Parts: sequence; structure tokens; C-alpha cells
Amino acid sequence: MKFKIFFLVLAIFTSVVTPSFADSYRLTSGEAGEYVGQTATVCGHVASTKFAYKSKGQPTFLNLDAPYPRQLFTVLIWGNDRPLFGSPETIYEGKNICATGLIKTYKGVPEIVAKTPSQISLSK
Repeated sequence: MKFKIFFLVLAIFTSVVTPSFADSYRLTSGEAGEYVGQTATVCGHVASTKFAYKSKGQPTFLNLDAPYPRQLFTVLIWGNDRPLFGSPETIYEGKNICATGLIKTYKGVPEIVAKTPSQISLSK
């Protein structure tokens, strides 16, 4: 019983004191594929955008560091969340951004699904 309490306290302490990977390190779009399944911050230049309003789910794509279909990374905003962002395909086009979230892959390309504008920030 003492060991269970010790490990519980250790787990709580570690989660409170240790900053998350996303807070402590920024990845380039080229590095992101090595961190699939982890929450991180990925930064890059928005090389192309697309609001696919006729597609299922009305996704908006922010493609980093190379235009579609050669993008290194994608930030995806689903149509249900889009009103929170305004017109992200216009706002972020040609800018350097960082996106924070869970890194997944779609057809071999790493991506983060942004549900709130706080997940995307402008960078230098």
C-alpha cells in the first residue's frame, strides 16, 4: 500500500512540476514526423492554404514549408471550429506560425488538428 501511495504522489508531482514537451521545445515541420503520438509545438512557414468548403467536414489546411502536395506538415482546422478562427487561410497565408497539439499523421504527412485559436501563434 505504501508503494502505491508513493507512486501516486510521484506521478502527481511529476505532472505538476515537469513542463510538458510542448512547452519546452519547438519542432520544425521536418522534425514533427519523429514525434507522432506526442503533444508538441511545431513551427514553420505557411507555404499554401486551402479552405475545402465543398469537402466533408469543410476542412481548412495550412501547409507548412512547401505547398500541397509536398507539404512537410499540415495544421488542420475543421469546419465546426472554423468560426473561432475567422478566415485562417487568409490570416496565416505566407506567415511563420507555431501550432501546438497532438501530432498525428494523415497519408504519411504529420499534422496537428487545431480546435482553438490559442493553439496557433505567429512566430519570427
